[in-house]
Amino acid sequence: MTPLLLVLLTPLLGALALGLVRRPVVAGWFNLGVSVISLGGALWLGAAVAVTGEVSGTLGAQLFGPSAGLGFRVDAFNVYLVVLTAFVGVTTSIFSRPYMRYVLEIGRIGPRRMRTYHSMYQLFMFTMLLALTTDNLGVMWVAVEGATLATVLLVSLYRTPEAVEAAWKYFILCGVGIALALFGTVLTYFAAQQVIADPAAGLTWSTLYANAGGLEPAVMRLAFVFLLVGYGTKVGLVPMHQWLPDAHSEGPTPMSAVLSGLLLNVALYAVVRLKMLVDGSLAETASPQLAGHLLMGFGLVSFLVAGLFLHRQRDIKRMFSYSSIEHMGLMTFAFGLGGPLATFGALLHMLVHSLTKSAIFITVGHATHIAGTQSIDQIRGLIRTQPAVGWSLLIGVAAIAGFPPFGVFMSEFLLLTATMKSAPWFTLALLSGLAVAFAGLFRHIHPMVYGVPPEGQQPVEANMIPVAVHLSLVLWLGLAIPGFLAGWLDRATLLITGAHLL
Repeated sequence: MTPLLLVLLTPLLGALALGLVRRPVVAGWFNLGVSVISLGGALWLGAAVAVTGEVSGTLGAQLFGPSAGLGFRVDAFNVYLVVLTAFVGVTTSIFSRPYMRYVLEIGRIGPRRMRTYHSMYQLFMFTMLLALTTDNLGVMWVAVEGATLATVLLVSLYRTPEAVEAAWKYFILCGVGIALALFGTVLTYFAAQQVIADPAAGLTWSTLYANAGGLEPAVMRLAFVFLLVGYGTKVGLVPMHQWLPDAHSEGPTPMSAVLSGLLLNVALYAVVRLKMLVDGSLAETASPQLAGHLLMGFGLVSFLVAGLFLHRQRDIKRMFSYSSIEHMGLMTFAFGLGGPLATFGALLHMLVHSLTKSAIFITVGHATHIAGTQSIDQIRGLIRTQPAVGWSLLIGVAAIAGFPPFGVFMSEFLLLTATMKSAPWFTLALLSGLAVAFAGLFRHIHPMVYGVPPEGQQPVEANMIPVAVHLSLVLWLGLAIPGFLAGWLDRATLLITGAHLL
């Protein structure tokens, strides 16, 4: 068995098997075991890419013929995202096992919906890993749509009126977005038919990238607009972001951890892959930076608007969902700005944001368990009631706000440096947005951590090991980036900025 097969088949088969496991305790451990095997496959795949530079091939060609086989490509850009996705899947499943048992015990869900939860968890992981590893734009679209459908069932898991409403909003908004992305994909295929003789290769990303200079610029401009709005809906870019706060606030907390920490990365990854094609197509035109300028515009608006909305939140999960929108906007702006420094900073920010935000949502799950509510006004005195939870929330917020020496500070420092070098007139806007977001977060966090706890508030069973591991990694990445990871990020930067030829 190849590492790629292990990465993809493990969560897919796990999703099918978990739908049949009736005992919730067994299902929780089984879910964790499946996630661990997926991580092992991802690490094996990462080792293969470290040796060969990339792993590519076709699965299913022996069974269905060469034209029916699914092409896959794992290079420096997506390999670290594959490992990150599998790793966060493991740590979240560690948190999920006791947390969902508590949800079952208090009667928010029954055993049948518990089976749905575990099955959809692994299906969600499968669709994200498929989107990251496929070399086919059509398969990538199908995988992102599959992630949408799996997440709808997770958002509506509690079956409250608010949860069902949030799920419908998520389904409708993201459904419209993914339909626009489909039209953009069709336009890309149309542009490819003018330069690629083999119709079966018209959606193969590596073939398109090798022939990007021959793609019709006018068609690719129009295609990218649809693709950016379509996949940008999944990224959570303003004004297509309305589904994200509702999905976070009404769905189970483990879903929030993987949604904010992983799915948003997958959607942004798709946008950047497509931007690379458009940049090649427009290189010899009068507007070679069109795609970058669109990303900068959407990213900056999302960054500033989300920072302002942080001040108005009353639900702790909604607050951190706006924090996710803010950081995805910052990454989008950086990829649009381009250049080696901004691109390296954006890639690093994808990594440290995922680790930090998933740790925060795990901590938030314990905090809401302690307080019995998601209302910010009623969560008080966590550091007195359960110091491990209070300190973890405080440190997590300090990390996501960009305090040194955490990795978020390093990535934001690189982005600011690149902005001052390439587009200095945006520097003040970025600094102002960071200051506004910082004030919004600590305005709410201070009383939650240091306030007077309500009478009778008691500690709960909390496994803080995943949080400690995540925050330790974020601290480590702020102090020193391991050589193998730096190599992946360097090669990914060269690929994205066009300095690397296939």
